[in-house]
Amino acid sequence: MALLITSKCINCDMCDPECPNEAITMGAEIYEIDPDRCTECKGHYDKPTCQSVCPISNCIIVDPEHVETDDELLEKFVTLQGLA
Repeated sequence: MALLITSKCINCDMCDPECPNEAITMGAEIYEIDPDRCTECKGHYDKPTCQSVCPISNCIIVDPEHVETDDELLEKFVTLQGLA
């Protein structure tokens, strides 16, 4: 499952530098997560770093439009890291 930044985002700039996959960028109004690059930090960390550093509760949530299994997320990690 890719993650999604909700409209609660206050553009604090905490999440962007923490993303190991460079999936987070500034959108038109708030930060956005590219679902093709988001692995929920699988392969890098135990839990998503963007959620860990975000000061707003429930601002970064599971994206219901991009549901993936742990295996799919790890496969995406391998591909993004050029390990395949």
